[in-house]
Amino acid sequence: MLEAILERCAGLDVHQETVVACVLSGPLDRAPKSETRRFGTTTDELLELGRWLEDMQCTHAAMESTGVYWKPVWNVLEAFDLELLLANAYHVKNLPGRKTDINDAEWLAKLLRCGLIEGSYVPSVDIRDLRDLTRYRKKLVQDSTSEKNRIHKVLQDANIKLTTHMSDIFGKSGRILLQKLVNGEDITMEFLETQMKGALKHKSRNLLQSLNGRFRNHHRSMLQFSWNHLLYLENQIVQVERDIRQRLVDKQEAVSLLTIIPGVNEQAASVIIAEIGTDMNHFKSDHHLAAWAGVSPGNHESAGKKKNSCPLRQ
Repeated sequence: MLEAILERCAGLDVHQETVVACVLSGPLDRAPKSETRRFGTTTDELLELGRWLEDMQCTHAAMESTGVYWKPVWNVLEAFDLELLLANAYHVKNLPGRKTDINDAEWLAKLLRCGLIEGSYVPSVDIRDLRDLTRYRKKLVQDSTSEKNRIHKVLQDANIKLTTHMSDIFGKSGRILLQKLVNGEDITMEFLETQMKGALKHKSRNLLQSLNGRFRNHHRSMLQFSWNHLLYLENQIVQVERDIRQRLVDKQEAVSLLTIIPGVNEQAASVIIAEIGTDMNHFKSDHHLAAWAGVSPGNHESAGKKKNSCPLRQ
């Protein structure tokens, strides 16, 4: 029998609509007393869960990182006098055959009571908010790239060969031409000679020929959809980046240190801070940090043979 190290602890089996809580309590040298209750996941119900855990004099509580459902539970319970641990679901799998919500909660409580759950890194609220913004920015950039690819596809379908003579049709000159196409306006040689800048000014004749395609109303409509969405996404990116910079005001020392690293600019520094925070005490060593970030290979050796292994990260 494993040695217990916690007198009062709880395991929380978290779902979208319910949380099953199992509290184990009693002297360390005896079998613990078990008490289980089921709670909803509205804020009032989670506050009731927190008060119940306090009434049961729990010192620790563990839950699995199940999708995003653990986040609201964590956000409410972290206000209570309770040490919370987020367990990697891969590390706390129960034995198959008798899986129920109550059994899962009790299993987590048993592992926690014996000190067999190592909590995953959960950053502070300000770092979590910054992480949401940096990840959302990444998603917006991906979406804007997808819209640019759609615009390329529409132009090729209409036999508009702008990319033959323009390295970037989303530069200043390219956007002028795209806007004219979206508006259904005629593009003349005189317009190209006066509006195009730099080397493009000497390619006016070629540009005019490349615009002579089969650009139907259907193409204009599809181009307009993607163009308007692209402009919206770019505006959203500007606003998100402004919010990120505001949240980095009190972290300029960390940003300055990170940007000393070759290849790390301010944007990359914001992502690094959002993912690992500024307090390195959460990680036992630089090796643990590298493993958590997924850049340190794990070991998987059996019968003297090494197999492929991927580090697990929350």
